[in-house]
Amino acid sequence: MTTTDDTSAIAASLTRRGKDRPDTLRKQADAALRAAVAAELQDVLDGRWAEVKDATRAVITEKNLRPDDTLSLDEARERTAAQMHDILATGAPRGTFRTEHGGTGDIGATLSGIETVGGADLSLMVKAGVQWGLWGGAVENLGTERHIPLIKDIIELRTLGSFAMTERGHGSDVQSLETTAVYDRDTHEFVINTPTPTAEKWYIGNAANHARMAAVFCQLYTPDADGELGESHGVHCIVVEVRDENGQAMPGVGIGDHGYKGGLKGVDNGTFTFDNVRVPRENLLNRFADVSEDGEYSSPIESVGARFFTMLGALIRGRITVGASAGAAARTSLTIATRYANQRRQFAPDDSLPENKLIEHRKHRLRLIPLIAKSYALQLATNQLIARIHELESADIDRTDMTKEQRWDQRELEAHAAALKAANTAHATATIQECREACGGAGYMTENLLTTFKADSDVFTTFEGDNVVMAQLAAKELLTGFSREVGDLKPLELVRFGLDNFGTLLKRRTAADTLIQNLVDSFTDREETSLFDPGYQVELLTEREDRLLMSLIRRIRPAQKMDPAEAADLVDKAQDHLLECAWAHVDRIVLESMLEAEASLPDGDSKKIFEQVRDVYVLDIIHSHSGWYQEQNLLTGTRTKAARAALNDLVDSLGPWSQTLVDAFAVPESVAGVPLLTAEEDMVTRAQTNPAAGTPGAGGSAGSAKSAE
Repeated sequence: MTTTDDTSAIAASLTRRGKDRPDTLRKQADAALRAAVAAELQDVLDGRWAEVKDATRAVITEKNLRPDDTLSLDEARERTAAQMHDILATGAPRGTFRTEHGGTGDIGATLSGIETVGGADLSLMVKAGVQWGLWGGAVENLGTERHIPLIKDIIELRTLGSFAMTERGHGSDVQSLETTAVYDRDTHEFVINTPTPTAEKWYIGNAANHARMAAVFCQLYTPDADGELGESHGVHCIVVEVRDENGQAMPGVGIGDHGYKGGLKGVDNGTFTFDNVRVPRENLLNRFADVSEDGEYSSPIESVGARFFTMLGALIRGRITVGASAGAAARTSLTIATRYANQRRQFAPDDSLPENKLIEHRKHRLRLIPLIAKSYALQLATNQLIARIHELESADIDRTDMTKEQRWDQRELEAHAAALKAANTAHATATIQECREACGGAGYMTENLLTTFKADSDVFTTFEGDNVVMAQLAAKELLTGFSREVGDLKPLELVRFGLDNFGTLLKRRTAADTLIQNLVDSFTDREETSLFDPGYQVELLTEREDRLLMSLIRRIRPAQKMDPAEAADLVDKAQDHLLECAWAHVDRIVLESMLEAEASLPDGDSKKIFEQVRDVYVLDIIHSHSGWYQEQNLLTGTRTKAARAALNDLVDSLGPWSQTLVDAFAVPESVAGVPLLTAEEDMVTRAQTNPAAGTPGAGGSAGSAKSAE
């Protein structure tokens, strides 16, 4: 727990700074000091499950777990499937399963281990995520005791499977899935069908080659008292055997292969169709609902909507893993690009002087260092999210009868998971592209991995939840006091619920952490407080979140007096505002994660460097939204200009430490040591031996750095 002494120490360090000009970090430091700083920062970034991450890195190095784009499609798929056993050997996948099912119950270990794999090979990460996270997670979290033997086979890779939710016609709108499961009272079986072309299961991992079984999400029907087909009980999950022991499709099961995709060559995505496929009644994953032998449907959760969202809430781990792994891929890309920037030389300031390294050009620093800062911030927020889900899911909670406080915690967890999934994957997409460009022509070579990470991570913005939908979900949860029931509310009810619960929502947020509140209370005058004051930074980001939220409520308030169709149209037209609220919310919670991590660092070089990383993160946000801050009279034009100048000063100060910052990401050398870095080292050696030869030019990254100076 953070004390007032921690707050005072942070505040005291500010007295050594000018109001809006940062201190300059030492430029010269020996290798031992840099290694010590990197180690301290790595400890903070790795967090609670550091040992799991280290063990996974060791396996990545030993088994050379990294993409190989020279392989054919079939070769890549088989290689990835074989490497799953290397991941299992780390023990991390067992954590997501309860001890009585053959696991260890260490959920945080699994999420942290799979995240680390994502920093090396996203195909392997996705394959592992499908097997243990989605397929295994569905059986583990939606099934009961009768499914334990299957769970043990899933853990040990004896039964590979698929998570068959998405259909050609419906992805994010899961409640509208069309695949049907009709109970046959005479045979005690479910009959699975694909009733329309749009009901074909689509983009399903493991489907094309390796799945023996699938967790199939479908509309569940039981006969009524007269034996006629009644109404759907909503979407449920049923285990369906899709291949026999020889790998052949089961009768009535149609299997397709999507072939080459934009990336993820090692993942065998495909399709499923079902034509009167019969499965035993016991294959229904019946934790939240069941069907008796005589066809009577029962559930401890009466509401169809509440039951649906309770079911999906139990599957949140996949969303967290996707976001975390995207962040890991971004960190690997930044490691490569930053190391290159500290080696590659282009343009001498004078004919008598050596050429500058890329990192010595301010424009290049502005390309990379704010992205490094955001990677730090998102990593720390993700660590907190993983810790939260670990604590919540390790507790003995009956999800069919949760207390009010447990429901609050679950809603907040789901909102943060959605928000950070969107933030991490959007950051990865932008960061990997910037890193590719920052390495010029060399960055475009497949052997240097950046194009592979770019291709493999691209889909992360849409699978496990489209980012636009995820951001809207987070904003709706924010608007309604993080209420999962928003999914059952009409637009008019949404407005009323939000207005009624806004005060409670703000109270819950501001009372979250003593450190943050003490920091906010420590400043009194906006114009006189330093831009580097952490309390002021929290206040600025919180003001943006709160004002956007209040203006959203005012914007949709007229829906209270409209008919349902008009209200729905009004709320739909406010979606841009919902998204702004979501991103502002992410900015604020991520900053708070950084401040909590900062308080754990001892005084010294590491803490000074981390403070400036945090400053870069915040000032980059303020600069990006400078117009809004001026419109709201929260910052004057003079201060927004000062924020931009301070950002320049900060990247100048951190430039000499940029490689140390990415060393703290601890990317295994077997992954990060790509040929472009080795080639650059060779060129530097040759140039030192024969200075007249200089360093040959390549691809346009340095040109852009020079022209922007």
